[in-house]
Amino acid sequence: MSDFEQFDIDFYQSNYTASDQEQDYNGSGTPGSVYGSKRGQKGDKPQQDAFTRPEMLSSQPYTGQIFQPAHPSEFPYDNTYPDSFDEEPPLLEELGINFDHIWQKTLTVLNPMKPADGSIMNETDLTGPMVFCLALGATLLMAGKVHFGYVYGMSALGCITIQALLNLMSIASVSYGCVASVLGYCLLPMVILSSYAVVFSLQGILGTLLALVIIGWCSLSASKIFTSALAMEGQQLLVAYPCALLYGLFALMTVF
Repeated sequence: MSDFEQFDIDFYQSNYTASDQEQDYNGSGTPGSVYGSKRGQKGDKPQQDAFTRPEMLSSQPYTGQIFQPAHPSEFPYDNTYPDSFDEEPPLLEELGINFDHIWQKTLTVLNPMKPADGSIMNETDLTGPMVFCLALGATLLMAGKVHFGYVYGMSALGCITIQALLNLMSIASVSYGCVASVLGYCLLPMVILSSYAVVFSLQGILGTLLALVIIGWCSLSASKIFTSALAMEGQQLLVAYPCALLYGLFALMTVF
């Protein structure tokens, strides 16, 4: 038993005694003075700033230059948009509707002897043809004939046929829109005949002669424009024949 007590004393042996604890307590006066002394020791050290200046973080000073890429952009900036609404083109011009050209084409159709301007007639303008097709269908409707489907159907098939013939006869190729534009503008005399049929009957000798005149008028105007736009000198009669067959179908719908 004595050996166990001796082992216990040797295991917990320390230089700190109870007398040292009493001396430290009496010298400080209050227990808080110990904490105060430690706090004072911390206060003696200079306190570092909470935020470090940027100059102290990097070894190189800031030169104030913005980074610029070495190579230019692959897609350069092109400021082609207008700055204000005053510089924007009109809405009708953006849609491709030019009333001056429409009026010139209409006068060219109404006057078969007037020379046609090939630069204007070569445009793909469908504003006038759509208006004239609607006018023809409306006048036929006023005469008691509902033929809107026939008007648009024969117009589409006729434009395809005339385009194929013109591409075979001319050196320069022609688009479907150009053919539809010319044939649609030359439909204006047929609208006049249909308007006449609303008031008077065309089933007679006078009506037949008037229909033949209108067919010749439409085909002559169309062939004149085609030969002028495609530089087909000396081939106007060859172009006028298929055009006369097409406008003859519209004349049959108008008369009967």
